[in-house]
Amino acid sequence: MSELPKDTLGFEMDAAGHPLPPTGGGLERKPTTTPARIAPLPNLPVFHKLTGRKAVVVGGSQGALWKAELLAAAGANVLVLAGHEAAAKLFDGLAATVLPRGWQPQDLDGAALAVADLADRAEAERFVAAARAAGAPVNVIDRTELCDFTFGTIVNRAPVVIAISTDGGAPTLGQAIRARIESVLPLGLSGWAKAALRWRPQVKARLADFADRRRFWQAFASLAWTQADRAPDDADRENLLRSISAAKGRGKVTLVGAGPGDPELLTLKAVRALQTATIILYDDLVGPEILELARREATRIAVGKTGHGPSVRQSEICERIVALAEAGETVVRLKGGDPLIFGRATEEVDACRAAGIEVAIVPGISAAQGAAAALGVSLTERMQARRVQYVTGHGADGKLPRDLDWAAIADPIATTAVYMPRRTLAEFAREAMAHGLAAGTPAVAVASATLPAQQHVAGRLADLPGLVPSLAPGAPVIVLLGAVVGDLPAAVPQVAASAA
Repeated sequence: MSELPKDTLGFEMDAAGHPLPPTGGGLERKPTTTPARIAPLPNLPVFHKLTGRKAVVVGGSQGALWKAELLAAAGANVLVLAGHEAAAKLFDGLAATVLPRGWQPQDLDGAALAVADLADRAEAERFVAAARAAGAPVNVIDRTELCDFTFGTIVNRAPVVIAISTDGGAPTLGQAIRARIESVLPLGLSGWAKAALRWRPQVKARLADFADRRRFWQAFASLAWTQADRAPDDADRENLLRSISAAKGRGKVTLVGAGPGDPELLTLKAVRALQTATIILYDDLVGPEILELARREATRIAVGKTGHGPSVRQSEICERIVALAEAGETVVRLKGGDPLIFGRATEEVDACRAAGIEVAIVPGISAAQGAAAALGVSLTERMQARRVQYVTGHGADGKLPRDLDWAAIADPIATTAVYMPRRTLAEFAREAMAHGLAAGTPAVAVASATLPAQQHVAGRLADLPGLVPSLAPGAPVIVLLGAVVGDLPAAVPQVAASAA
């Protein structure tokens, strides 16, 4: 008997090239820690302390004026060399020393920063050389190639300051980004940030343990976002301190829905949870773009489950979550789609509650919702679909579940979303038709819903199992059945999903 071919994971494949289920109960996989890697940066973003330090600005232009204003706002002792008397008047009212003459090398002695707006290239190069000789980082306006540093577009909620850089390539884009941030960043955050500066010495004195202080500031940040329309007071600080003392030594767990794949479909609450986590346990369906939104210092642990392939045991995931929380970690269990839809959330929640661990759930956009939105169809429609039902395409043994409600699936005015059906779709279609669902029922299979590599095939229910093998191997697939998908084109091999 000839040996069956194998795929890249070592699983035997059938004649169509699809992996066969492993024998002997499946293959076990161990959690894997994946370090965070920051992508290359064109510049290092830093914030420069300038209070009481000398900063030199050369030039008599609007650009020079704006840079001088920024430096003065940061507390620098600004020396402006405007070039001549008329240009010096441009700086009237600015808290700076303004001289109506050109620059000299000795002007740069003791400078923390040097800025110039010089039209002549040779003079600009001399200025750069003199500034560097004096030990001052230098910026020449509109000459990025001569600069040691650049000025970003600023969002000011002092003491919260956000700087945006496009490496000089697209200042207008930086301004558009600033406008977007300004629209969502509450003005009241400034008051909370000022309170944090006042409270920090007291918090450090009363919470000796670093982990407790970290939990205090995480709770503080959550409160600041939800209460940004009011000013904080000392009662807020005391309430936070009491809550940390009551939960001393205990971490918490949050189950977070990562959505169907597009990182822009995460909820704000999901992003906040990722940015406060110290440990993230994530599934295979969670892409690197979503993990990139997490707190940089967080430890990332892959605990994925592969259909019919190597998987981390659910019991081990539960044990790991509880152990980490008991050690005082802030744990995020990050799941594709919505954790409450075929995400084994109950097992993980029960494990946390049995151990007395605080646990919360942040829902996500489900795969069915994401696929429907990307296809531009509604899951419900008057006269076509009065309800939506979610069913799984395989059970714990990898086979089609025996306890599906076939009468409900055969309802002609229901929309049915079938999760993880790739292996069992042919059997599912046969059973559904045997129980009364018409062979001509409109059906669509969507692979990698909402991602740039999204594909779909559409047609009659009876024909769909023969169409699915044309979708990308290994891509996650969801099937939608019902009249609401009846107007879709038969097949789209690749489309870019919209995040709108």
